[in-house]
Amino acid sequence: MKILVTGAVGFIGSHTAERLQSLGHEVIGIDNFSPYYSESLKKLNEKALLEKGVTVIKKDLRDQDLATSLPQDIDYIFHFAAQPGISKTSTFEDYFYNNLIATKNLIDYALQLPDLKMFVNIGTSSIYGLEATFPESMAPKPASHYGVTKLAAEQLVLQKSREKLMKSCSLRLYSVIGPRERPEKMYTKLIACAFNHEAFPLYQGSATHLRSFTYVGDIVDGVVSVIGKEDVVDGEIINLGTEVEHTTQEGIEAVETIIGKSITIKHVDARAGDQLRTKANIDKARKLLNYNPQTTLLEGVKQQVAWYQAHFL
Repeated sequence: MKILVTGAVGFIGSHTAERLQSLGHEVIGIDNFSPYYSESLKKLNEKALLEKGVTVIKKDLRDQDLATSLPQDIDYIFHFAAQPGISKTSTFEDYFYNNLIATKNLIDYALQLPDLKMFVNIGTSSIYGLEATFPESMAPKPASHYGVTKLAAEQLVLQKSREKLMKSCSLRLYSVIGPRERPEKMYTKLIACAFNHEAFPLYQGSATHLRSFTYVGDIVDGVVSVIGKEDVVDGEIINLGTEVEHTTQEGIEAVETIIGKSITIKHVDARAGDQLRTKANIDKARKLLNYNPQTTLLEGVKQQVAWYQAHFL
């Protein structure tokens, strides 16, 4: 099949594009190479994709000409592109245009594709709110502009399924870690601080926050498993992540164990909208996708440390 992956040079998008290509699909990746974080890291991911045979197109989904600038013979869309996370440097407008308007433009493009089998939206556990331990039937209570706009984008996609205009589903991901994680995210920052003898900025109170730290390979397993199950997952929201919880403090200790160094901590003000607990309820994913994440926290951190050492030391 010919598959379009948006946000293809990002963390999870790049891993998914690689996996799909390795499964024998023709993968077209698009990305706007946003300056949200270093373009050099995105270029590193792009290089890896090109070496695997993935085509990468520089394109912004906020543009209005997607129908004339992107291929028309697409069978599947995996939509990762978004304004990510909770950041003081991101405005509401950043989230609105990159998460909502961009998704609306992509949907309009998708609706005129003659052979499209499925539109897979990539959602987030932030949609649930400050605690994300629930089944997909729980009413969402997002506590950040990120969560609010990702919920709205998800509903735009699923609306088209309800209208019988295209088959779609949304996958809500939980606390993904591993090689290529963005530089401002917890594990990449911890690893960088350990090797560069810098203090890690820990948000006040967050050491006891609980997370479903899920290895990116396990996430990709779930994402690609929707292929061939279009009738089963059409219109569905599905959580993907591990059921195993760890505190932020345990995450810090995992990095120290793998690297063999203690990390200096400096406490900084708490971050508004930060989730207190995430634990993936994956009963539905097990049932519909036969999903079964296996990678332990230590194994995932080991892979991420090795990636960092190979590219940044």
